[in-house]
Amino acid sequence: MTGGDVPEGVGASQRSASGRQPIRAVPVRHPWRWAMAAVLAVLVAMLVHTLVFSTTEQPHATGSRFGWDTIGQYLFSAHVLGGVLVTIELTVIAMLAGVVIGVLLAVMRMSKSRLLSSVAWVYIWFFRGTPVFVQIIFWYNIAALYPHLTLGIPFGPSFVTLNINSLLTPFIAGSLALATNEGAYMSEIVRAGIISVDEGQAEAASSLGMSRSKTLRLIVLPQAMRLIIPPTGNETISMLKTTSLVSVIAVPDLLKSAQDIANANYRIIQLLIVASIWYLAMTTVLSVGQFYLERHYARGSVRNLPATPLQRLRQDLTRLRPQGKPSAEGLVEEFAHAMDPLPNADEPSGAPHE
Repeated sequence: MTGGDVPEGVGASQRSASGRQPIRAVPVRHPWRWAMAAVLAVLVAMLVHTLVFSTTEQPHATGSRFGWDTIGQYLFSAHVLGGVLVTIELTVIAMLAGVVIGVLLAVMRMSKSRLLSSVAWVYIWFFRGTPVFVQIIFWYNIAALYPHLTLGIPFGPSFVTLNINSLLTPFIAGSLALATNEGAYMSEIVRAGIISVDEGQAEAASSLGMSRSKTLRLIVLPQAMRLIIPPTGNETISMLKTTSLVSVIAVPDLLKSAQDIANANYRIIQLLIVASIWYLAMTTVLSVGQFYLERHYARGSVRNLPATPLQRLRQDLTRLRPQGKPSAEGLVEEFAHAMDPLPNADEPSGAPHE
């Protein structure tokens, strides 16, 4: 025993002599969390009761207040499924065209040409500054301004003349309105993603002899996708719900199909619930796809990728699982840790123990 060592029983005897007890760690209590959890549990129970068990109070009607039998009857009807298909088509067409328009506008906005950047700025200013509902009605009634579309030499003779009334159907008018409006928002999203890429990437590509278009396509845009994908996913989900506005111009989308059935049987609330269920189902699928896309493009930028829903479920089940007997490897590790002598306070770290 060296001079700096302390006998093993000295510390314990001193603590017992002084009458001090070892510190006991008490977990912090959160009474307000339990109170809010109880309130939310009561509210959820009330919501489930009114959705499932409550009955109508009207004297001429019986059964559930929400009419779940009617909802189940029309949830998978052919007319509603046709509206779901039209809604998906509108969303896909508007987003694809909007992304193309957005990329072109973003490149024009960042161009050194004053003409190109000014045209892009005016486009974005106009379509972001007017409501999309107004734009839908405007495109539907564009034939009042231009009843015919002529193709030919500017300020000269025309070779082809098209009738706008027959060419611009409600579906095409709605698609044009949604796509042109979405292009203005997507341009800012793409421009923000391009600006986020370090300028040294473009300079390195230029030093290798790559053209500006090739640098943008192969170097800048792939790196910008990590910041472009999340807001693009949000825009897609928003576009799916925005397509309901085209019902005002008689496009047979999901909302218009539900309204047609409701006008025939006067079950307005039930058919609106049918439409809401389908919108929720489609947005849920898009949200899952957005999560996995973000997770894919996050590789290389974060150390630990976010856990998937299945991985989170496994982690929760592992926490809830009761702790069994320790394994043989765990016992060996604990024994080795217990037998490993700790260095004295006077010895430097890494010094050999005697």
